[in-house]
Amino acid sequence: MALGDHLRELRTRVLISAVAIVVGAIGAWFLYDPVFALLQQPVEQIIGGGAQTQLNFTTTTGAFDTKVRVTIILGTFLACPVWLYEIWAFLAPGLTRKEKWGGAAFVLTGIPLFLGGAYVAWLVLPAAVRILTDVTPDGVWNLLSANEYLMFVMQLMLIFGIAFLLPLIMVALTALGLVRSRTWAKGWRWAVVVIFVFAAVATPSPDVASMIFMAVPMLGLYGLALLISLILDRRRDKRIAAEEAELGIAD
Repeated sequence: MALGDHLRELRTRVLISAVAIVVGAIGAWFLYDPVFALLQQPVEQIIGGGAQTQLNFTTTTGAFDTKVRVTIILGTFLACPVWLYEIWAFLAPGLTRKEKWGGAAFVLTGIPLFLGGAYVAWLVLPAAVRILTDVTPDGVWNLLSANEYLMFVMQLMLIFGIAFLLPLIMVALTALGLVRSRTWAKGWRWAVVVIFVFAAVATPSPDVASMIFMAVPMLGLYGLALLISLILDRRRDKRIAAEEAELGIAD
C-alpha cells in the first residue's frame, strides 16, 4: 500500500475505535456510581486505619467533569474488543480468511491481557495510596481532589493494560512476517531496561517492591512472546523450505 493508502486506512481504524469508545462511554455513564464506589476503596481503607484523609470535589463542575472523564476511560475498557481488532486489521490490511481467524485470536488473547494489566495496577494501588499519604503530618487533614485521584487511578490502570498488550503485538508482527524473532531476541537487554524503567516511572509508590511487582509479569510476557515468535519463525522457515523443495522437484 502507498503511504496515502496507509494513512487513510489508519484514519478509518482510528475513527471506528473512537466511535466504539464513545458508545462504550455512554454505557459506562450508567455504571459510574458503582465504579466510583469501587475506586475510592483504597482511600476508605486508609481512613479506616486512622488517616485524616477525604476525597473532595473542589469546584462546582468538578463532579460532572470527573464523571465524564472516568466514563470515557471506562468506555475504552468496554470497547477493547473493537479497538483490538482494529489494531490487527491495520497491521494486516486486506485480510485473508486465515488472517481473519488470526484477528479473532488476537482479540481473544488481548482482552484478558489488557484487563490483566489493569488488575495488576489495581492490586498495588492500596499500598501506593497508603505510602503516598503516610507522609501527611499528624493533626493535618489530607483533602484529596476527587478529580485528580480518580483520573490517576483510571489512567494508571489504562497504561498498564496497554503495556500488557505489547508482547501480543510482538507476536502479531512476527506472525505477519513483519519482524523476525531474532530481532526481538537481540533486543532483550534493552527490553529488560525499558520494562524496569517503565515500571519505576508508572508505579505510583516509591518502594522497590511495587516496581518489581509490576515489572515481573511484563518480563514473563515478553519471554513468552519471544518463545512464541521463535516457534512461528521456525514453522514459517520449514514451510518455505518445503515449498522451495517442491518447486525444485517440479523444475
